[in-house]
Amino acid sequence: MSGGNWKDMLLASQTGDLELVKYYVRTGIDINYQHPEAMTTPLIESFRFEHLDIAKFLLESGADVYAKEGFSGDTALSIATEKQNQEALDLLSLYLKK
Repeated sequence: MSGGNWKDMLLASQTGDLELVKYYVRTGIDINYQHPEAMTTPLIESFRFEHLDIAKFLLESGADVYAKEGFSGDTALSIATEKQNQEALDLLSLYLKK
């Protein structure tokens, strides 16, 4: 995988570019990869920037709902909880094991 492609996908998840995220998923990019410079995943960033359409797409595409950011240990759940984003918490509840 090209580091540039992964960085583009990460940026798309931060800026809300769902079509670009879909493109990279279709090309087979590893959606759970954590680049050594960023130590985060597109799913975590989509929750951090509250792009829930991207988060939903990534979850439907098999993103690891339990992934932890390498630097802070943040997860999608910890971010949604901190932001008190009920819509994000509702989305996560569909994917977290009870």
